[in-house]
Amino acid sequence: MYAVVGCSDCQALWIVEGRPETTQCPRCGSSRQHAKRRKFVETDDEDHAREVRASMLANRQGHGEAFAELESFSQMEEQLDDAGVSDEEFLTGSGLDADEVAAAGERVEGGSNGGQSRKETVLSALRTLEEPTAEDVEAYATDRGVPADYVHDALAKLVRRGEVSENRGTYRLL
Repeated sequence: MYAVVGCSDCQALWIVEGRPETTQCPRCGSSRQHAKRRKFVETDDEDHAREVRASMLANRQGHGEAFAELESFSQMEEQLDDAGVSDEEFLTGSGLDADEVAAAGERVEGGSNGGQSRKETVLSALRTLEEPTAEDVEAYATDRGVPADYVHDALAKLVRRGEVSENRGTYRLL
């Protein structure tokens, strides 16, 4: 059961599912017993409740006639994917390469370095490589999408913290 209810303090409209004991206005935060809230419509169909609320809001703003000319709420929702510009068009229009953005997203989500953080990638290089130098660690990490300047900073911090030792250009985990 869905109900379109209103707030007597701020006149906000929202949809409540079920029959809770109390409801709280999402706008002003006032709490009241659900039974005492004004219910404009009660229905078993969520889309119908959404459409009634949208119609009431349009009427309040003086756009009731324009809303009446629109298709049903559920049909409009199905058409959202076709509205506006695609993500690729937006990125291209903004001067970005959509393929590079997609590749960066995959790297962030763990596609190219197995989900490791930058620091973990540097530590993995130190564990994996035999007698790793700064250049070896940099090559290992940059192949996995970690910037070279980050590698140098990370190595210096790890040495300062005592997690890694450096002797004659060779690094070792402690």
